[in-house]
Amino acid sequence: MLNMENEFDAIVIGTGISGGWAAKELCENGLKTLVLERGRMLKHVDDYTTANMDNWDFPSGDKITNTIKERQPKQSRTGYVNSEATKHLFVDDIKHPYNEDKPFDWIRGYHVGGRSLTWGRQSHRLTKFDFEGNAKEGVAVDWPIRYKDLAPWYDYVEDYIGVTGENLGLDQYPDGKLLKPMEMNCVEDVFKNSLSKKYSDRILTIGRSAHITEGTKPGLGRMTCQYRNRCRRGCPFGAYFSSNSSTLPAAEATGNMTLRPNSVVYEIMYDENKKRASGVKIIDAETKLTYEYKAKVVFVCASTVGSTSILLQSKSNRFSNGLGNDSGELGHNLMDHHFQVGARGKHDGFEDKYYTGRRPSGVYIPKFRNIGGDTNQKDFLRGYGYQGGASRDWMESVAEASYGKDLKQVILAPGDWTMGINGFGETLPHHDNKMYLNYDKKDKWGLPTTTFDAHIRENELSMRKDMKKQAIEMLEGAGFKNVSGYDKKYTLGLGIHEMGTARMGRDPKTSVLNKFNQIHSVKNVFVTDGSAMTSSGNVNPSLTYMALTARAVKHAVSELKKKNI
Repeated sequence: MLNMENEFDAIVIGTGISGGWAAKELCENGLKTLVLERGRMLKHVDDYTTANMDNWDFPSGDKITNTIKERQPKQSRTGYVNSEATKHLFVDDIKHPYNEDKPFDWIRGYHVGGRSLTWGRQSHRLTKFDFEGNAKEGVAVDWPIRYKDLAPWYDYVEDYIGVTGENLGLDQYPDGKLLKPMEMNCVEDVFKNSLSKKYSDRILTIGRSAHITEGTKPGLGRMTCQYRNRCRRGCPFGAYFSSNSSTLPAAEATGNMTLRPNSVVYEIMYDENKKRASGVKIIDAETKLTYEYKAKVVFVCASTVGSTSILLQSKSNRFSNGLGNDSGELGHNLMDHHFQVGARGKHDGFEDKYYTGRRPSGVYIPKFRNIGGDTNQKDFLRGYGYQGGASRDWMESVAEASYGKDLKQVILAPGDWTMGINGFGETLPHHDNKMYLNYDKKDKWGLPTTTFDAHIRENELSMRKDMKKQAIEMLEGAGFKNVSGYDKKYTLGLGIHEMGTARMGRDPKTSVLNKFNQIHSVKNVFVTDGSAMTSSGNVNPSLTYMALTARAVKHAVSELKKKNI
């Protein structure tokens, strides 16, 4: 798929969720497109090397080892790099360092497909409250779009990728084009019924996730979910959406895509005369040779921190502080979602009940704070939802029954039903929550490393108190026993939803991108990953990135035809 041409209609930087969509849409619109990935090639199915392995197939029983911790100290401290089965899908921290003025958990995967292979697959739409909140509350800047602008693109994306879930008719949880929902288990049903009786504003539903639960979807043999719950190893069945199984194969099928892995983009070139980007400069990750590629349009989809780093590095006489950085906002307004706060408890009964398969999704309680009327709070802005689920533990008494007949009985009989709900809250944008480049500490390619200087503020801390309190109240009200609340140590980045560092806005003086994700002052450069977000909402954002990308490509193609860019 690699050729030696250096001129293309379009260049896409990154192959993750946004980059894959940009590649698909550009190629299907007839544009000869170069797709650049800084990491290695990773082929669908062939390179999912651990997808069919069991715990006993690994040297250490699929546990995190000291060797893993030595090479991935920051990746492993998060809990996401927690096994031999997935370590190869996350970066080596020694080879790819970053800096922390304040603690920040930056989770990365440098390979074709990026984090689309390891994402949690939760797929929710932003709401009218999210697009209107900044303007109504005087927070940061106003979004340049509203829900109605993105709604048809949510439809378009959901229909293509396959999203399971149920429609509830709620403004704070908009309906979508969904496949049949996965099933809740008996204890989750108890909790759902309790909430419906006790509250008028709280509903338990099965999570909306990018899994096929009926039929097939476009891509490489994408079929229904097998309920193995080994998703983070790569899915050989293509049951969940990834760039590797879906959008990149679609782009390749057009004959218009040139995919170049091991390509570290370090600059977007700017033509002073034409006032447009002319292409990109890359370093070959293996040979360290440099190359230039030219194109009419550039889509920057390297994930929030990667994209913003490239823009900051792209300096010229016109842009001495980074491409498109007239506002000075590039790198600022860094957001994530805060979580790891909630409650858990045990439920009596249902000893004769269990569940079939390993469902790769939990349950969800949509936002019920600050959506009008009695739901509005005085202690904090915005709101949160809950993710969680009920299950039975097979080994809870093994320590007391360590041999003989008692041990056999414990192994063969699952323990009590337990349920936990984990809050997932919005983080407000702040100018001084930021990332910046350190030119004194460079990586193996001689490029500046990223430094993070960001933390959660009073609004989030006040919200967390309510997240814990309400979780306890709801579980106790449903009859759960030994309910305990928790608020674990949380630092930004742990939600893996870093966003906001090249935000959209109406005014070029206070934002980097316009309503079509174009850089205000460089109309042929589009940024459509998380860096474009003006506020974070309280739901997993990947579906929004996909919708923004598809919408931006349509605009780019239209403008190219009109010769406006």
